[in-house]
Amino acid sequence: MEKRMFALLGIGCMLIAFLPGYGTKEKSYPEEKTEYRNVEKLKTGDSSGPGEQEEKKILDVPLIWQNPELKYGCEVTSLAMVLRYAGIKADKTALAKQIKKDSDPLKKTKSGDIVSWGDPEDGFVGDVSGKKPGYAVYDREIAALLDRYMPHRAYNLTGAPFEKVLQQVEDGRPVVVWTTGDYRLPDRWEKWQHKDEVVKTPLDLHAVVLVGYDAGHVYIINDPLSGKKPHKVDKKQFTASWNALGKRAVTYLP
Repeated sequence: MEKRMFALLGIGCMLIAFLPGYGTKEKSYPEEKTEYRNVEKLKTGDSSGPGEQEEKKILDVPLIWQNPELKYGCEVTSLAMVLRYAGIKADKTALAKQIKKDSDPLKKTKSGDIVSWGDPEDGFVGDVSGKKPGYAVYDREIAALLDRYMPHRAYNLTGAPFEKVLQQVEDGRPVVVWTTGDYRLPDRWEKWQHKDEVVKTPLDLHAVVLVGYDAGHVYIINDPLSGKKPHKVDKKQFTASWNALGKRAVTYLP
């Protein structure tokens, strides 16, 4: 078995790692999905698509920074922004305490290579504050936490076409979306052991809030790490990273 040196460098909500390979079952990102992960079933009906009635749409979503309290807290901080916009009093640190955690501990070899860790599908992996190594959490548990604050209104769009995500913004609801730190395709994927599976992950996973679009096909986001509001990102570039990371998106129902 080939062994590679492991180095962990946390920057905001990003993980940089070199991890050993494994021969067990690999759990990889779903590049294409055919169904949404709805927390509550919703009949969406036919939509004319975002931007056909309006050339520009920007929601005035309050910006919240994840740092310094939550070095790895881009997902819960993004959720706090969405909840605040919906009129719900939500604190990022409270959300960080309430988000489900994956209790699988970080295990390393004597040389520092990671042997095993948690699965972001099952809960937040590591320490969200950054006092200890931390990583991320995926859409399912963010939607579940949103549902605690807005009962029966969490809407998990993961797997839907991006036009459906944009439609939420056109209808006046911001969306938590998963991308990378620079909103580009992840250029390296790494692996670690989790129980009888191997978690495959990008180095710089990040979550932001989609708050708008304009006629120039530019998507507009609130970024909890950079503090940019609103920040324009090229459509093709952004959707490429979003697609590669499993088309993860969470918002709320009307």
